[in-house]
Amino acid sequence: MLDLTAYNLSHTELSVFKYFEELTAIPRGSGNMQKIADYCVAFAEKFSLRYYRDDFNNVVIFKAGTKGFKNADPIILQGHLDIVCQKEPEKEIDFLTDGLKIYRDGDFINADGTTLGGDNGIAVAYILAILASDDIPHPPIEAVLTTDEEIGLIGAGGLDKTILKAKKMINIDSESDDVLTVSCAGGEDVIFKIPLNFKTQNGTLLNISIGGLLGGHSGVEINKERTNANMLLGQLLEYLDENHKISLISVAGGTKENAIPNSATATVCSENGENLLLLVDNFKTLYLGDIKKSEPDAFIKVEKGEAGSFTCMDTRTKENIITLLTKTPNGVVKMSEEIEGLVETSLNLGVLKTEGDTITAVFALRSNKENALQNLSGQIVAIGKKLNAETETEGFYPPWEFNPNSPLRELYKECYKEQNGKEIRVEAIHAGLECAVFSANMPGLDCISVGPNLFDVHTTNEKLSISSTTKTFNLLLNVLKSLNQ
Repeated sequence: MLDLTAYNLSHTELSVFKYFEELTAIPRGSGNMQKIADYCVAFAEKFSLRYYRDDFNNVVIFKAGTKGFKNADPIILQGHLDIVCQKEPEKEIDFLTDGLKIYRDGDFINADGTTLGGDNGIAVAYILAILASDDIPHPPIEAVLTTDEEIGLIGAGGLDKTILKAKKMINIDSESDDVLTVSCAGGEDVIFKIPLNFKTQNGTLLNISIGGLLGGHSGVEINKERTNANMLLGQLLEYLDENHKISLISVAGGTKENAIPNSATATVCSENGENLLLLVDNFKTLYLGDIKKSEPDAFIKVEKGEAGSFTCMDTRTKENIITLLTKTPNGVVKMSEEIEGLVETSLNLGVLKTEGDTITAVFALRSNKENALQNLSGQIVAIGKKLNAETETEGFYPPWEFNPNSPLRELYKECYKEQNGKEIRVEAIHAGLECAVFSANMPGLDCISVGPNLFDVHTTNEKLSISSTTKTFNLLLNVLKSLNQ
């Protein structure tokens, strides 16, 4: 159990962290939703609350309004059940069967060698604490707990929205307690499957590893000049091939399309291994120095292997892979002309893997404008075809556009100012939120997104502020209480 005695928390505040701890013990990576949905159903049954569960393992729990809210309109409280599963290389864990180990470090909750799952476990913990309480004033609640958000908002897209009657929704998937999010990007994934042709090559094996990069969320951190390990690997392979022809055996980097990869690997064959080692050292001097300010811990390592005869990609395939990793756009494509500092359009090569006779590359595309998203998707698909790749798109979701007339936004702003004595920042973000799906399918929905301070989400450095979690929870309770006024 987390030791929170220093915080002098109320019973209701403690219940947030109790539920968060229970959630972290349940394996719930995207695509592995059965157990967490079972948990939510068992919770609803324990408190005799009506619930709905669908084939996507979405769970919606209904709770009547408390005293004084007899005629109040219902409100949706919404978060997603799945998390991004990343681990340190030395960490032994099976994300399909194992829960996470968490601990407190000062004001933060961290995980041992893995992502924390604060995105979006804290939303679920908030909602469960409210549903379990018998002394929190609130209107009728439709608690919408969706699945597989991290891989394309799949649960939100599949949910039957006709079961929901509310016209207001608070999404709890933002990561700064002093920011009120009112608009987000849409997104789509583009997948390349490049067939491999082979040749036999004599030489020495060399295993190349790139690591120590910051990585991060491909929406939130895409404008922070964080280096994509897959693209850096491409630069290295191009440099080596131009100065000393190499034969390529495999490439890999990243495990989630919506996370900026912080490591990548390649196995190559060289007729002169010693010369290749010198070239790698030259590359490190030339290129790592350029990114030292933004990526202070970046490293490139090479392990020399055995000599012999190896099955490698033929020259045309190798050139296609290097072209993929060096000539495809990546990162920020365009900044918004309407909102200062907002990334309008971007993409991230989040997954690169070699399996048998195929290399798979997965790009996560985002844009706050649907036309720009469609244009970028067409551009990337066209590049894939030139590389002889089988291309497909999946997981499209629309942008959530700004609503100029939002009473819920104004109420949250008022409650924040009352609590903190200052104005909250109102922002649009480049990351994707399920608000986009609900707003597109529920005309007239008044929607906002909020949340406590989370840092380095989608990485093994992810951490959640305890004090911010408590402050944001109490703000949320004040908003619910104020909805009958």
